[in-house]
Amino acid sequence: MPLHESAEMYIETIYRLSQESNFVRSIDVAENMGYSKPSVSRAVSLLKQGGYLLMDKDGFLTLTDAGKAVAKKIYERHTVLSGLLISLGVDEKIAAQDACRIEHVISDESFAAVKRYLDKNHEG
Repeated sequence: MPLHESAEMYIETIYRLSQESNFVRSIDVAENMGYSKPSVSRAVSLLKQGGYLLMDKDGFLTLTDAGKAVAKKIYERHTVLSGLLISLGVDEKIAAQDACRIEHVISDESFAAVKRYLDKNHEG
């Protein structure tokens, strides 16, 4: 079952936060995303049920292998697309915002074509 954009956003945020710190809690996610604690709590519960996330007895969040796979896919899309937009002259902040929207709806086929194009045109 495909994940909704909001679930992907939570997974990506948990992934990014886990790159900065070994300990990620729901409150960290709420603060980073600007969401309420109840909203994050509900999302965490759904992600746990879906097998994307684990929470230990102290409330620390860890992505499962499935969660990491989704996170890496979305994060790669974000970095590649924002980099592309910046290289086209788009302001860095706007490029990041637009990439955040595009990364959830672009097909695997189109994203692979974007990567091939960039690889081909940025060689040596």
